[in-house]
Parts: sequence; C-alpha cells; structure tokens
Amino acid sequence: MKASDLFVKALENEGVQYVFAVPGEENLDLLDSLSRSTIEVVVTRHEQTAGFMAATWGRLTGKAGVCLATLGPGATNLLTAAAYAQLGAMPMFMITGQKPIKRSKQGQFQIIDVVDLMGPITKRTSQVVSGSTIPARVREAFRVAEEERPGAAHLELPEDIAAEDTDALRPLAPSYTRRPIAEGKAVRHALELLRGATTPLLVIGAAANRKLTAKMLRAFVDEFGVPFVTTQMGKGVIDENHPRCLGTAAVSADDFPHRAIEASDLILNVGHDVIEKPPFIMETGARKVIHINFAAAEVDPVYFPHAEVVGDIANSIWQLKEGLEPQPHWDFGLMTKVREHMVRHIRELEGDPAFPIKPQRLVRDVRDAVPDEGLIALDNGMYKIWFARNYNASAPNTVLLDNALATMGAGLPSAMAAKLVHPERDVVAVCGDGGFMMNSQDLETAVRLGLDLVVLILRDDAYGMIKWKQKQMQLSDFGLDFGNPDFVAYAAAYGAQGHRIEESEALRPLLSQCLREGGVHLIDVPTDYSDDDRILSRDIPEHIRAL
Repeated sequence: MKASDLFVKALENEGVQYVFAVPGEENLDLLDSLSRSTIEVVVTRHEQTAGFMAATWGRLTGKAGVCLATLGPGATNLLTAAAYAQLGAMPMFMITGQKPIKRSKQGQFQIIDVVDLMGPITKRTSQVVSGSTIPARVREAFRVAEEERPGAAHLELPEDIAAEDTDALRPLAPSYTRRPIAEGKAVRHALELLRGATTPLLVIGAAANRKLTAKMLRAFVDEFGVPFVTTQMGKGVIDENHPRCLGTAAVSADDFPHRAIEASDLILNVGHDVIEKPPFIMETGARKVIHINFAAAEVDPVYFPHAEVVGDIANSIWQLKEGLEPQPHWDFGLMTKVREHMVRHIRELEGDPAFPIKPQRLVRDVRDAVPDEGLIALDNGMYKIWFARNYNASAPNTVLLDNALATMGAGLPSAMAAKLVHPERDVVAVCGDGGFMMNSQDLETAVRLGLDLVVLILRDDAYGMIKWKQKQMQLSDFGLDFGNPDFVAYAAAYGAQGHRIEESEALRPLLSQCLREGGVHLIDVPTDYSDDDRILSRDIPEHIRAL
C-alpha cells in the first residue's frame, strides 16, 4: 500500500470529516489519496484560515480538527493558528509536507526545520521517516491533541515517504479510556473550606465549557445559590440570565465582577488556568482559592491556590454537590447588590440611538437578533470586551472568543468552522475592520462552501483597542489609523451580499433578515468607541462607587 493511502486510512479511522488545506507540491501524493476518501478537503485561501478552522472544529467537537499545508512558508503560516489552538486548549492536528529526505536535488530550497519550529507551540511534533510508522504516529498525534489539556499536534510527511510502498496495512484503533476522577480526600478538604466560608463564589473558566460540566455546575448553583462569575472563555457554561450570574470578567479590574470577587472569602476556580488572562490576582493572606480542573495548577505570581481538586471537572462538581449542604451563615447580600447594579447599568446604556452605533447598543441588538442556540464568533478587538461584558450567553460554546493567544484574524474562519459543525444553527462572525482584513479573502471560501453566514464588520478605521490603551496611557494619538475598502462592493466581488447601515435602528432588523435569507452576508457597521474610557476605564469607576 502507498504510504499516503495508509495515512488517509488512519485519518478516516479517527473519524475525520474535513481537512482544511492549502496544499503544495510536497503534499500531492497525500492530496491524491484524499481524492479517493470520504474525507472532504476544504481548500482555503490562506493557511492561517485552515488552522483557525481546524482549531475551532476541535473546540466545538472535542475531536482534533485537521489542517494541511506544505513546507516552508506554508508551514510558517500555520504557526499563529498552532499557538491559538495550543493556548486555547483546542485539539488540532497539523500535517505539513517536506522535500524528500532520502535524496533531494534542490539543496536547501524552502527548507527550514519545521519540526523544531513547532516544538514550543505544540504538545507533540515529529517527522515521519518511514511509512510503516504512520499508524502509530497518527494515532499518537490524535491521542495527544485530544487528551487533557487539549492542544496542537503536528506531523511532517516528507514527499518521498508519502510516495513509498509500505507493508503496514491498517491503522491503529483508539483505546478505550476514561478521564481520572478526583481523589476523595481532596474533595473532602474542599468541602471543609466551603462549609467554613462566608461568601463563596464560583469563577468559571474555559475548561468548564463542556455540556456535562455545564449541567453539573447549573445543578450546583441551583441547589446552593452560590453566585458565579465567568472568564471570557467560560461564557455560557451556565445561562448568564441566571439570577446568580454576576457577569464576565471582561475588563482588567474594577468592573462589577471584580467587586464580587473582592467580596468573596473563598473562590471555587473551575476550569480556569493562568493561560487565559486572570480574572483576579491572588495576594498572600487574602481570600482562599480552590483549583478545580483536569490538571494541577500551574503556580504563578498571580495564582497559587490553597487547595486543588484534580480530575474530571463534571465529576468533581458532582462530588462536591453530593457532599455539601446549604450553610446558614453564607451571606450573598453584597453580591446580590452587585448584580442589581450591573443589570441596571447595562440597560441604561444599551438604548443609545447615536450613530455611528455605540458598542453597548450594538451588543443588545445582536443579542436580540441571534437565537439562544445561535453562535457568535468574535475576532479580537475593542468590541470583544463589550461582547464579553454585555452579551448574555445562554448555552455553552455559543460565544467563540479567544482570551488566551487573543489573536486577530480568527473571527471569520471560526464562524465558518462553527457553521460546518452546526449547519442547523445561526452563526454570526463579529469582526473589527482590522481583524477582518487579515483573513478577508476567505469570504470566497464561505461562498464556495455555500454557507449560511453573517459577518458583521465593526468599522472604526483604526486599531481601536490599541487606541484606547494609548489614550489611557495619555500618549498622543499616533500610528493606529488606516483606510478601508468599500465593504459592500468588496463582499459583492466575492459573490456575497453586502450591506451598510446608515442609522443604529437599522442593524437589528437587517441582521434578522440576513439570518432568515441564508447565504453569505456582510454588514458594514460604523462604530463609535469614544465612550469606552468613560464607561470602562479604571480611572472613572462611578458605577462601582455606587456599591
């Protein structure tokens, strides 16, 4: 059997449905083998898009998404997506080509050490040096990518190895495995701390964004009334309309969730680790913290928990729930006030009729137009803070944002992958003009795939988040403005439908109409961030002083 055929059989054995790809000369044998496979090859217009789509596929399914690129520049274009998956705990498997390793007539042309390059940003990387090793190498790559903590794995398949004959005839079947559960003594110690606390608080992070964990956490909150705050990547684990929800830690400090954290004397930190921007900073002698996660805590100057419950998170929460009873001395009075002020503050601002549209109005209108099970995929920019802060997510993994690598350019590719995973659900990409233009060429891919997708471009003609930081630092306004194409015409050039709103009231009905019609729609939304400093800055916390 040809080695590339065996490689594809190994992918089929892992249940792979899509390979997101920008193939090159060194992948041609593998591409030929894929042409006879049940696996669909999705050709993208940039390797970064292929990587972001594979990572998002992994995030939503728990199975490693697969992407393919050639050697040299093809491989280097995957690096940002590799880091995105690795830091964001998204299972992803990258395949890159290479010149023949047994005999080459091209010297060092295009050759860089891709395996060494991938080392710092993957869980495992290696070169296939013999076709007979393919079953083990592919199985191990998927195992490593998918096991806790998930991340990126990489294999380099040289051109001559892909073309050779091999006597290894079949892939290796995945073994039956279960996640370890937390040790009983650790659970009992956590229960003692909970019983002794006065104002316990749940902080819910990215690793809790799983359906069974969400179910267990909801049952825990409903039974004991313990309030919760989420990180940005923990949004939607519990419906954020829940009366015990105290918001998302979207701003660095001094917002409503931070006031709740300050009021707590014990934090159950569920599914959060220091790779995601910390929602709180630990100090010696302050409140106690229980780390509840699949893996032990990575000790950091801002994070050194007092107790750890290490094992399957859903089972750990179930064990805590079964061993606990409501405590009469628990006092959530101040936290209840935090929620009351938070809800009132958000509602006061979300009806602003000004145009260009203000972000708080924008978030409300998107929330009203997108069904509870619909997905929004955010790029990285100023608006990400607003959506994290003001958009109430109703279900796990319905707000796809990145607060680990926090890269620009992932919004459109993530939305495309989300639509492939959930074709029956509405999907909206929310992008700034800066981030959108980094991978905007893959509008053509979305049109070619026949996706039903809406892309909102929040246009301020600048790198808005950095301008905000520049202003906070009292520096001059310099170096962050740019021009943009006519986005309506730009969409039409790719075969999509382009729209531009001329008043704030037009956004919600237009977005609803686009979701109903289907096809690829792009909406140019002029956006005004001028109030960000007044509302979000730590220097002007009037809404916090009211508490």
